[in-house]
Order: sequence, then C-alpha cells, then structure tokens
Amino acid sequence: MAVALQTKQYNVGGVMLDRPFKIRRLGHFGFNNVNIPESMRFYTELLGFKISDELDFSARVEDKSVLEGLGDPKGYFMHHGGDHHSFVLFNKRIREALDRNRRFAPGVTINQITWQCGSLQEISDATPWLKERGQTIQRVGRDMPGSNWHTYFYDPDGFTNELYYGIEQIGWMGYSKPKPMYKRGFHEAPPLPQVSEEQEVQDALAEGIDLTSGYRYVDKPGTYNVDGILLARPFKVVRIGPVRLFATNVKASEEFYTDIMGFVKTEEVTYQGHRCVFLRCNTEHHSMALYPVDLRESLGLREDTLCMSFGLQLANYRQLRDAVGFLKEKGCTVRELPAELFPGIGYSALALDPDGHAVQLYAYMEQIGWDGRPRPASERPKITPGEWPEMVPAMPDSYGGEPYLGPWG
Repeated sequence: MAVALQTKQYNVGGVMLDRPFKIRRLGHFGFNNVNIPESMRFYTELLGFKISDELDFSARVEDKSVLEGLGDPKGYFMHHGGDHHSFVLFNKRIREALDRNRRFAPGVTINQITWQCGSLQEISDATPWLKERGQTIQRVGRDMPGSNWHTYFYDPDGFTNELYYGIEQIGWMGYSKPKPMYKRGFHEAPPLPQVSEEQEVQDALAEGIDLTSGYRYVDKPGTYNVDGILLARPFKVVRIGPVRLFATNVKASEEFYTDIMGFVKTEEVTYQGHRCVFLRCNTEHHSMALYPVDLRESLGLREDTLCMSFGLQLANYRQLRDAVGFLKEKGCTVRELPAELFPGIGYSALALDPDGHAVQLYAYMEQIGWDGRPRPASERPKITPGEWPEMVPAMPDSYGGEPYLGPWG
C-alpha cells in the first residue's frame, strides 16, 4: 500500500496550512499610465474612486531635470470603500525614469497586485518562506501612505505581487492619516509584536497631532438616484477584482499562483484552442484568471500590456446596465467579449481607460461552496454580447460573496 508523502504544515491562527499565510482577498491594484490627467478623470469622476493621498515622486531625486517633460510626478492612491486605497495610479514615464532596479519588465503596466492576509504574523512568516522557495523579495516593511505591513515579490512574468496586513481605514469624515504619523513606517522587516493602530492614534493625540490634517477628497454633488441614495454617477463600485493576465507561459504562472501563493484552481476552459485557467483565493469563482498571450491580438486588446483586465463589481445588475450607458454617454470606449472567456461571471462589459487598459464591470460572481465545485457550464445563464435585458433571473448565489460595508457615498 502506497504511503502519501507528508509535507510540512504551518500553524496559521491555529489552523494547519501548507504555507505560513493565507490570502483572503484582492486588497488593491494599480496601473502605470501615461495619460495621467485623463486617467484621473476616468477613475475618479467616471468610476467613482476617491483620492485618499498623493505621493510626489520628484521628492526622491535631487536633480529634477531627469523628470522634465515626463508629466505629472505624483502617484495617486484611491479608494472605493473604507480601505485607504484599493486602486493606485502612477505615471509610467516617471516610474520608469526612477526605476533603477528595472522592476517593470516589458509588458508589465501593472504597478502592483496586492493580496490581503489575516495577520501581521502571517506577513512576517511569509517573507523567509518565500525566500526559501527562490522568490526574489523586492522589499518588506510598512509603507506610508496606507500604513499596510507588507512583503513584495515577482511572478514569472515580472508582475509585482504584494502580501499585506492592516491597511489604514478612511472613516466617515473622509480624512487620511496625517503625515506626522508617517514616522511609524518601516523599510525593513519589523520586530514583533508591534503596537496597535489604536495606540498609534492615542500617541498622536498625546503629541498634539491634528487628526484632521490629512488628505480629504470631495466628490461632485449627487444627482443620480442610485437605489435611494444620491450619487454623482448611476452606480457604485462595491468590490475590486478579478485580475486577468496574459501569461507568456500559462503553466508556469499557474504553478506560481497555486504552489507559492496558495490559490485553488476552480476550472479551466479552452477558447479558440487556447487553455485559460481560473483561480480563487476565497469563495468567489475566481480572483485571478490566466490567458495565453497568443489570445491578446485576436481579442483586439492593447498590444503592449500583459494585463487583460482589472475587474470592478457593481452593487447590482441594474447599476451595471446604467453604468454601461453612462460611460458610453461620457465618450468612453465600451466593449463586450464572449461570455465563455469569463466563466462564473454574468453580464459584463469592458471599459477602456485613456491608456487602453480594460476595466471589466460586472455585478454577479458565482460562489464556490464547501465541496469546491463550480456550477456546470450548462446551468449558467446564456449571455449574448450586446443584449441587456431589463431584469435577470436570480441565481442561487445572487448577492452572495464578500459584502460591501458602509454607505455608498
């Protein structure tokens, strides 16, 4: 009788797992764009992200002439909910001019793919574990702005992945953390234990720091009745993801995201003879999708990026329909691709940002239960691109998955 090989397991919060951390969700994501003013309008005015902080990259160089003619030197951190940032926009030309370590490989126009873990202990334990498995660590510590404790490393195509814990929260008053509190940033692995966020706030108050001196963003007045709330656009982003990548080697990327990151393969499909893989980190059908780069041209997507799309879930189907019409009215390019490329998602549309990055808007994501089995393809709704019924029938897991906490605006 064959005996199964035993692999080392790790105590993660009292649960034995195959690695010393567990990814809970996609926490934030970012693009490096060239058309910054137009992109800021797209992501704030049109999609509804709110700026939480700005970071001036020109402060990192003494000779400012190296940045002349490259455009806005600021990086913008934005949020759709309580997290300090769920989306980050950097100037591609500025980042490349300052990128002495050549972190951005050809085709990598994503500045970060960031995954949330459940504790600071997990982040601390993850770094040596990743090193032992041959991963190149970019940096560890705690960034400001945002206050999240992290470790950064690469996937096989050079995409920067980040594991983090404890991101700053933007409260009901809308202020981010004031800069005098940035002294709690770290540029190396921090010793444990660390004081709590609550204690950091108490210490700041004792020092006389004005907690309302941080950045505060004011959206346009609401004119659309969005399910009972007046908003500046007829929809609300309630969740980010999934991330879709064009992989130069799907097998190598799949092994990285399953063996190293701990994702689980939900299913795979064959499209035009190409194998496409869908991976999850929680109960959603997929939080990461991998497509062979050979598909990129036939789909008519931007030719110089390995990012297929970045997903944004809207609050409901009605808002999705309204969002498509709203963005078209505002002059955005909106496209639809065959539904078989997106198993587990209902109706969706791709809105192209000013640099040509595709942002996928959708309202429904299939949820995976305790047995780990996705819904059979024959039981999924039939979707025809260009046809948007006024209402859709409920699925067993409609409105399932990660809920949006807090008010819409």
